[in-house]
Amino acid sequence: MNYKLIFQYLGKVLSLLAALMLLPLLVSLLNRDLEDVRGFLFTIILLLAAGIPLGRLKCTNTRLFAKEGFLIVAVSWLALSVFGALPFYLTGAIPHYLDSLFEAVSGFTTTGASILREVESLSPGILFWRSFTHWIGGMGVLIFLMAIIPAVAGDRALHLLKAESPGHDPGKLVPKMRQSSMLLYVIYLVLTLVQVVFLLAGGMPLFDSIVTAMGTAGTGGFSVMNASIAGYNSLYCEVVITVFMFIFGINFNIFYLILIRNLSGAFKNEELRAYFGIVVVSIALITVNLTGTAYPTIGQSLRYASFHVSSYITTTGFTNITHMDWPLLSRMIVLVLMFVGGCSGSTAGGLKVSRIVIMFKEIKRNLFQIIHPRSVEIVKLDGKAVDKGVVHGVCVYGCICMFIFCASLFVVSLDNMDVETTIAAVATCLNNVGLGLGKVGPGGNFADFSLLSKGVLTFAMLLGRLELYPLLLLISPRTWRKV
Repeated sequence: MNYKLIFQYLGKVLSLLAALMLLPLLVSLLNRDLEDVRGFLFTIILLLAAGIPLGRLKCTNTRLFAKEGFLIVAVSWLALSVFGALPFYLTGAIPHYLDSLFEAVSGFTTTGASILREVESLSPGILFWRSFTHWIGGMGVLIFLMAIIPAVAGDRALHLLKAESPGHDPGKLVPKMRQSSMLLYVIYLVLTLVQVVFLLAGGMPLFDSIVTAMGTAGTGGFSVMNASIAGYNSLYCEVVITVFMFIFGINFNIFYLILIRNLSGAFKNEELRAYFGIVVVSIALITVNLTGTAYPTIGQSLRYASFHVSSYITTTGFTNITHMDWPLLSRMIVLVLMFVGGCSGSTAGGLKVSRIVIMFKEIKRNLFQIIHPRSVEIVKLDGKAVDKGVVHGVCVYGCICMFIFCASLFVVSLDNMDVETTIAAVATCLNNVGLGLGKVGPGGNFADFSLLSKGVLTFAMLLGRLELYPLLLLISPRTWRKV
């Protein structure tokens, strides 16, 4: 195990977080919030005190293998969460550190679940930091590190990309890892700024536009309004946010194909077509189900159905109405969408559409072979054969997810909440959605859960964002045994 290399990367991540924390510090300075300034400054000093010495460790062996890559990602995200919680705690915004940790993990993992009963009384610096954690965590801090530091972006840095990027098979957009990382972040930043412009055009204040765009880009869902997007009461802003939530749920490779004018390759992507199909069918079903029951007109039903389908499937978690009085069918559809998630290579959580497609094709292949035992069937995606190892890995991943979901469910059920709340709380945290049903639905929060449940849900959020393996490897005794 190359411990020096792991700590060296950790040091660079902590130093990078200190630099990124200068933005909320600047917001606090502009608003003359001295308590917030002290909180951010103290955190930055701690980050630099730990990050600079670790980042300067002399490491003769710089070869990065898969195990080290996964462990670097796991340790870095745990450190981000521990230090990222300090501004909430030190400024007094969240008096208890464990609650601050829950909020920070929810931010970085782009979950958007909150223990805060109301947010409008929070200072601008803290509100900015909450939403900025979404933006940082959406694409991944280690990918950002690879984009700006040439020494980090060697050929073997693909192990970092695989460990931090969502999806079953992340790859390079261009041959050089640093160029791929830079390209991802340029696309990410440009789309965020475009959304800010559109929201400003609709009359949303500048600060609100920025934090809302960061929450949308990271598919996180933290808002500066207690009522989330419903607080703005603007159909135009809802449409803009609906569209951009859908956009950020798309694989970023698609945007690259569009940039190089390979439109046929972009729109022939099987995962994209499945994603679009799921969204359209879900909106249609919920619209029909709501018309005449929850809302009198098809226009109202379409408005709220499209917003929430986009919010749930991309695991963003914004809401524009309290939908607890929706018919059961509509609530079950959005519950299923929590597990589906967006596309691989997007900032969305969930299982990912590509995994769902592969699973269904594997089921179809097995059924066909029962009928025709001597036939040779292979699973294909985009017209190309999917390696058996990848298919096996996707199926194993789905099984582990269900095991963790059930285990978390049993622990959280000790709080004796109602069934809908308990199931939705675990599902929304594990899939990084944030918005659930019951007491964790619109207008609700996680404040009433016990410390044990909050701890389990915090770990579930990290597991969901890092797609299980980095954290599971970190806690596995076999990882640390000498071979």
